[in-house]
Amino acid sequence: MSDAHNEQQSLIQTPKQLIVAVAGFFLVIVIGIILLVTFVTNTPLEGAGSEQSQQAIAARIRPVADEGFALKDANAPKILQTGQAVYTAVCAACHGAGVAGAPKMGDAGAWSARIAQGYDTLVQHAVQGIRAMPAKGGNPDLDDVEVARAVVYMSNQSGAKFKEPAMPAAAPAGAATTTATATAGATGPAATTPPATALAAAPAALTPVAPAATPPAPAAAPAGAGAETGKALYNAACVACHGAGIAGAPKFGDKGAWAARIQQGNPVLYEHAIKGFQGKAGVMPPKGGSSAPDNDVKSAVDYMVSAAK
Repeated sequence: MSDAHNEQQSLIQTPKQLIVAVAGFFLVIVIGIILLVTFVTNTPLEGAGSEQSQQAIAARIRPVADEGFALKDANAPKILQTGQAVYTAVCAACHGAGVAGAPKMGDAGAWSARIAQGYDTLVQHAVQGIRAMPAKGGNPDLDDVEVARAVVYMSNQSGAKFKEPAMPAAAPAGAATTTATATAGATGPAATTPPATALAAAPAALTPVAPAATPPAPAAAPAGAGAETGKALYNAACVACHGAGIAGAPKFGDKGAWAARIQQGNPVLYEHAIKGFQGKAGVMPPKGGSSAPDNDVKSAVDYMVSAAK
């Protein structure tokens, strides 16, 4: 009985032992705080980019400086894309999976009858559009040569042996020089300076001319301009899928198909239309495969939404 009683007794049995234990506890805490403060104050905690020496600044900007900047001349000739690049950006939306009645690339059976029509016919259909396929795949910014390259790329991947279309011939350099010289000759001093005899014969005609009135400010765009822009883009790009409700696209004017999408709100619809969207029902390429500005894409969304309300 005495042994069990002794085991239950505390290690601290006297007030002196209690004072020593409390003092030791606080001493440990104080030592820990001192060590922590010493570590913080003696260890450099500079963030990335805070050092302002010339060597550090040069090291930070070196990757950008080494890479350089590519300046694009707006007046320079357009660099035409390859057929594969055009296919990936525009044509793959339908020809990649064989939707909307488009022959799937690589499917020789689906392409054989079309290849038999000949290169010129295929390029004409691709440039001008045919049935559910919009002109130039819905991207009016493509050059005809770029469209032809995409046609050759898809056809040759599907059994054809078409030749790559040749680059269009550039305008001769002398033509621009001749035009500029002729213009300069028509507006030079000999053409604009009146003869001295004419000035002497008609001094009264040299009266000061009042400055022209300031032209009126252009009228603001009509309120329906956005609707017209949206309709135009719909007819150029969106109709390929939304016109017949294929490839998982809600059919134009189908209120039941559009109801759930409209409930998501316009910001979500805008984002899906601009950035593209892939769901269980189908795939939507960015901007419908076109290169239209974001505001035009939003107008096209508004146009389709208004038709489904």
